[in-house]
Amino acid sequence: MGANCKQITDDTFEADVLKAKGLVLVDFWAEWCGPCRMLGPVLDEIAAEMADKVTIAKVNVDQCGEISGKFGVRSIPTLILFKDGQPVETKVGSLPKQALVAWLNEQAA
Repeated sequence: MGANCKQITDDTFEADVLKAKGLVLVDFWAEWCGPCRMLGPVLDEIAAEMADKVTIAKVNVDQCGEISGKFGVRSIPTLILFKDGQPVETKVGSLPKQALVAWLNEQAA
């Protein structure tokens, strides 16, 4: 996991995501997932570049089954964008950086 992304657990999800103001992009991932490993460095770059617009958080599905189940995560990587604690959009699969940045900029507007 990159230095710019926040690690979230079942215990911290409410405080770090549901009670957060603004945009929080939650990446549901696992160590054994190839596309997740490819997406990780991209999300870390975006977290550094867009720190003023969005918080990038990571939830390891192998360690946080409760949250993954609550949000219906069936495939990984799954990205759920939260705005002021409410889920607003979900994307499944690895996306190129420019597509993620465009999506986040659209939601931040």
